[in-house]
Amino acid sequence: MSILLEAEHLTKIFTQRGKNPLKAVNDVSFTLKKGETLGIVGESGSGKSTIAKLITRLTDITEGTLKFEGKDITRLKQSQLKEVYGDIQMVFQNPVGSFDPRRTLGDGIGESLRNRGMKKADVEKRVAELLEQCGLEKEYAKRYPYEVSGGQCQRAAIARALAVEPKVLICDEATSALDVTIQKQIMELLEDLKEKKGLSFIFICHNLALVQMFCDRVLVLYEGRVVESGIPDDIINEPKEEKNIRGDWWMRYFRDGVLKMIIKKVLPGDGSTFFIS
Repeated sequence: MSILLEAEHLTKIFTQRGKNPLKAVNDVSFTLKKGETLGIVGESGSGKSTIAKLITRLTDITEGTLKFEGKDITRLKQSQLKEVYGDIQMVFQNPVGSFDPRRTLGDGIGESLRNRGMKKADVEKRVAELLEQCGLEKEYAKRYPYEVSGGQCQRAAIARALAVEPKVLICDEATSALDVTIQKQIMELLEDLKEKKGLSFIFICHNLALVQMFCDRVLVLYEGRVVESGIPDDIINEPKEEKNIRGDWWMRYFRDGVLKMIIKKVLPGDGSTFFIS
């Protein structure tokens, strides 16, 4: 598989007058191949979301390089990034908050298409297709974010991200605000998109059961550094240096095994799978 995204020695230092500099991301390197899913896990404040913001350039990179399809995009200006970030889209933790409450879901999903010069009738047709692809009826285009459930809104957010046909989809805690039943449905949708469209994912999550199920490789972050990387089963079942660097977070999730595996519970008639979180 060819490499789509390559990060080399990424570092982000936040500075504030009167306070010591905060190194939120410290010398992080990784690659993402076509069709691959890379999981990023770690305790709160370990730098997971900051890495996502560095990739999408919502936050400037202090040190290091970022390449997409072999092209260095680290210092590109916003006008130059427009084409690149049609290929990289993001799904946020709070789906309702990611939409403008004054505009319908259809307006939000179709915004990137209108910005690319697509005609109104074609935008409406494409929005309907995207909604149906993500498990929603086309009538949802007329609804406002506050008129739908969290799961429905997250489906609409995924539809919005898919509008420009990206190659990489970044999911930043995209299921953590959802209950377990809706979480399962969203994960099935992402798995379906992965198989049918060959999308590459960066999957940021605190739920190690989902990471083990969905990801091909995983990075473990601790205080902004990558302390371990590899295949999810190996990382989860046989973590290295557990006593030295993991602390309470690592002990809770790995040693006690609370999120060490997917717990399957077959209900009468449907065989549903539930995830402990």
